[in-house]
Amino acid sequence: MAKRKNDNLNMGEALQEFIQKNKLQKGMDKVDVRSAWTNLMGNGVQTYTTAVELRGDTLFVSLSSSVLREELGLGRSKIITMLNEELGRDIVKKMVLR
Repeated sequence: MAKRKNDNLNMGEALQEFIQKNKLQKGMDKVDVRSAWTNLMGNGVQTYTTAVELRGDTLFVSLSSSVLREELGLGRSKIITMLNEELGRDIVKKMVLR
């Protein structure tokens, strides 16, 4: 039987401990990156976004507009910086626009 801790933890600390023990951080990062993309890019870009996927440290974004893909490609490094600031950690190193 598992030994129970007597320390009182707040909910955030308990969830973080659960995520670390069960090695769920990569999955949480994938979800967090999707929501950060939606928050930062707004409705205009979100309308043309068909998929956002994080694989390792590379973010793959599928867009239905070639013009928008070209425009976002020009500001790629700024977008990566903004995403990492939103997430609070350096998760995204590269971004591929499809």
